Amino acid sequence: MINSTQFSYFTLDAYFDSGVFKYLYFLIILTFYMSVVCVNLLLIVVICMNRSLHEPMYLFLCSLFVNELYGSTGLFPFLLLQILSDIHTVSAPFCFLQIFCVYSYGSVEFLNLAIMSYDRYLAICYPLQYNTRMTSKKIALLIAVTWLFPFLAIAVLIALSAPLKLCGNIINKVYCGNYSIVKLACSDTTVNNIYGLFYTVISVIIPLILIIFSYMKILKVCFSGSKQTRQKAVSTCTPHLVSLLNFSFGSCFQILQSRFDMSTVPSVSGILLSLYFLTCQPLFTPILYGLKMSKIRNICKRLLCGEV
Repeated sequence: MINSTQFSYFTLDAYFDSGVFKYLYFLIILTFYMSVVCVNLLLIVVICMNRSLHEPMYLFLCSLFVNELYGSTGLFPFLLLQILSDIHTVSAPFCFLQIFCVYSYGSVEFLNLAIMSYDRYLAICYPLQYNTRMTSKKIALLIAVTWLFPFLAIAVLIALSAPLKLCGNIINKVYCGNYSIVKLACSDTTVNNIYGLFYTVISVIIPLILIIFSYMKILKVCFSGSKQTRQKAVSTCTPHLVSLLNFSFGSCFQILQSRFDMSTVPSVSGILLSLYFLTCQPLFTPILYGLKMSKIRNICKRLLCGEV
């Protein structure tokens, strides 16, 4: 019979000895993290302080930028500490806290992108009814659901994983993952697997279906509409689509890495790809929207130049 227990700490086995280069890696990641914080904070302040940007599209964008800050803060400080440390262990409570932050970040991101596509669908397909359909109460409700549902869903996920009796405490990743812990369990994990599948469908598959439906309707209107309608659709939807594709790529690899054997992938490549959706998205998204949306771009220019 295999001995099982509840460990007080986990060992992250994906880290390797980089010698003196660890200080270089530390500076690179610190610079990256500070860039993420500065860019997202700038855009949050710009949207909150300018009444001309208190429109549904920009309020959803503000929610997206807050989530980028939240997700990157759940990873980068921990990553910086682990790079400088010689012993790559993490306490069980902190490990589950990180799982909560990382997983809820991913869920909020997908839901936020879904409500943004719904907003663009209403604006392009029903322009005359947009203000009556997208009311202040509806905006507040959509943003609240976007944040509250993932928090509750991940809390249940962790409540199912935390009591599991484990046969080991070595996680082959650079940060904690829920399925990595479930795979260490000696006890029955049927409930965990069923709920994990349910959670994936609700937080990933359904938002993607909503996004695909919205863009099918938008494309239909674009092909049958005027040149002005097509230009408006392209200018407002391009950043959203690029951001969605970027995040979906990172998320898909993360799911594949968790569920399947990826031993054939070089370790360094595996680490970089597993970190992709947590590192590139928080910096890529605000820069993309800041560059593509003229209203935000012009206000940022005035702010940085010291103009009122």
